[in-house]
Amino acid sequence: MTTLYIRHPARAEGEGALCRFALVDDGGAIAQQGEGLLRNLGDMVAASRRVVVLLAGADVTLLAVQAPPLTGARLRAALPALVEEHILGDPLDAVLVAGPALPDGRRPVAVVQRDWFEPLVKALLGMGARAVAAMPSQLCLPLQPGSASAAIGAGELLLRQGQYEGLGLALDGNPSAVLQTARALAGDAPLVLYVPHEQLGEYQALLAEAGPGIALESDAWAHWIAGSKSSTLDLVPGLGTAGVAQRDWSRWRWPIRLAIAAIVVNIIGVNIEWLRLKREATAVREGMSQTFRNAYPNQPVIDPVAQMQQNIARAKAAGGQVSSGEFGWMAGVLGETTRTLPRPPGIASMEFRERTLTVRVKPETVDPATTGQLRTALSARNLSLEETAPATWAIRSTGAP
Repeated sequence: MTTLYIRHPARAEGEGALCRFALVDDGGAIAQQGEGLLRNLGDMVAASRRVVVLLAGADVTLLAVQAPPLTGARLRAALPALVEEHILGDPLDAVLVAGPALPDGRRPVAVVQRDWFEPLVKALLGMGARAVAAMPSQLCLPLQPGSASAAIGAGELLLRQGQYEGLGLALDGNPSAVLQTARALAGDAPLVLYVPHEQLGEYQALLAEAGPGIALESDAWAHWIAGSKSSTLDLVPGLGTAGVAQRDWSRWRWPIRLAIAAIVVNIIGVNIEWLRLKREATAVREGMSQTFRNAYPNQPVIDPVAQMQQNIARAKAAGGQVSSGEFGWMAGVLGETTRTLPRPPGIASMEFRERTLTVRVKPETVDPATTGQLRTALSARNLSLEETAPATWAIRSTGAP
């Protein structure tokens, strides 16, 4: 994804003024740059992850006002009263954004006319911008400690004197006037002036007339991009919800409808399959019940499977067959296997309950190796041995004998 940087011309230039732009990839390389009308940049705006607008310095007023230690919504509510005596017009007609508190207790405040700024942001959002940020251009100039910086371009002189101090003046672009004005506004501080590359020689020739302490640099997008990343005065949050992209649900109308249709079809399919399986289960149960009635016509049907198992077990017992889950079978197998061991354990007691034979062994006769051999021998006869407590075994059937 890319970030689109736009240097917006001053409001006084009119709607036909050209915007300088630069399309920057995530690695910081400039993929494309140039000039054009804002309304013609729609494709790049829509394709960019973020749009950063550098507002003309003449359109943004920077103030430093004494403010109580407020934050969040309380500070926003107090800003109109704090700046009222510093601006012309009604503060409620302006967008006000405060920066972090300064060491002397003052707060920097950026002021821009709402009826001009809000349509600008909405136009970008209407072009498909995902996120929009807007910073004062004068605060995006590089600044060295103890010095001032200035830039000339698009009929405007920008000056930055501190982290949150700066201004913009409309000038006719005369190099001599620009140099003298910049030198006068910077005071005694060293001044770095950024000028268009093609005018660098012209300004260099006039540098001596403007006075000492002025260094010339070629204007480049790298300066503005780096400065915008360090700026904290983003004016868009001052618009509230008007500065946030609204989700266009109309684009998702058909995908949502298709998703809902797919869910409905799946729900119907699952219910149809459940009803089919339920009918099959009912038919199987009725068949088992009928089979039980045919075999045992005098017995009521409660649980045909369990009743059939009980009746079969009784029939086997009556015929002399012993079930692997009966006491006689378990006790007999235990006796046979213990006699094959090198050191048969001494059995203290046996208890049969709920198809489990609990055997208590004399502790002095318990040998872990012998217990392991016994467990293996019982497993071969479909019985399991579990040591539930010291010298206590629980023997259960694991299948048919």
